[in-house]
Amino acid sequence: MSEPITFFDLSAQTAANSQVEIFDPPMCCPTGLCGPTLDQTLLDVSEMLLALKAANVSVERYQMTSHPNIFIQNSEVMRLVRERQMEALPITVVQGRVIKVGAYPTLAEIQSALNEGSAS
Repeated sequence: MSEPITFFDLSAQTAANSQVEIFDPPMCCPTGLCGPTLDQTLLDVSEMLLALKAANVSVERYQMTSHPNIFIQNSEVMRLVRERQMEALPITVVQGRVIKVGAYPTLAEIQSALNEGSAS
């Protein structure tokens, strides 16, 4: 069997200490991949998060209805939600820092944020 394809390069130490959190808008299920039609954006996000997990990056997704305390505990996320309401979501947090608001990030954006975090 062949090795899994990686779409980016992170050192083992960077990956092991990396955390990506996605604060999702309300969806019908945890991934949004449900219902009669699939949203291509959510499918792309799901694939990206699987690639991150395969690279040993810690990935968590939260929805306000099922994880309200996680939203409340993150003051920056709550500030953005108060200011922009549902338009703020999704919010992406990498290494505790908000990197994208109102849209899902690309893999390149997450990789860049992870590499910046490992350089500090």
